Amino acid sequence: MLAEQRIEMILSALAERRALSVTDICQLTGASEATIRRDLNMLDEQRKLRKVHGGAVLVEDEFRIAEPAMEIKRQLYTEEKRRIARYAASLVRDDDVVFLDAGTTVLEMANYLRQSHALFITNNMECAYRLAEGGAQPYMLGGDVDPKTMSTGGAQMMDALRRYNFTKAFLGVTGITVAQGYTTPDPEAAALKAVAASRSARTYVLADASKFGMVTASTAFQLEDAVIITDQQPERKYSEYTQVEVVA
Repeated sequence: MLAEQRIEMILSALAERRALSVTDICQLTGASEATIRRDLNMLDEQRKLRKVHGGAVLVEDEFRIAEPAMEIKRQLYTEEKRRIARYAASLVRDDDVVFLDAGTTVLEMANYLRQSHALFITNNMECAYRLAEGGAQPYMLGGDVDPKTMSTGGAQMMDALRRYNFTKAFLGVTGITVAQGYTTPDPEAAALKAVAASRSARTYVLADASKFGMVTASTAFQLEDAVIITDQQPERKYSEYTQVEVVA
């Protein structure tokens, strides 16, 4: 049995039974105890299950009240964000009209789009600057400026956003679950993402593996309303609701 098949079998059985012993898993897969313990250590690191003494238990969706400050988020999962951003940028064509929001992974995209001839609309000042510095054509949505994220918000910004039609929108989120969809702690940010997605022919959510199984206060839109670009294959249940692109 291939390792991928064994992992899928473990996660499927755990989803059904919520707890499994190492002995149970050995019997289920036919693998040795040493192999199963290595599998459980890896899956625990990926937050796909919680390893306990003698086995594993299902990871329940974790609720997060707030997200880290922008300075901290920039330092988390930096290599994963670069890989996701590079792949996402490769999807942009010169005739696209693109919305880029204020997420840190989306911001990383700007580094790969400086020579693009697409039309970019963003509410993030740093994103607009990076694009313009390289010769790309960004339009900045005006509104109230949040100094923590260097992005605009408020009624004026939302009114301006509703006037656009996008071929592609690239958005960041704080959490992704099947039940609650794509979430963020800030209701205003959730509303912005919802409007951008509704105005776009194709919506992409850029999310490293840590975002899966995380729930925050405000739902932007449901799982099936966007394609997910991520760095690790999530649980199979996500692919049952939407397209998941995993970058190498």
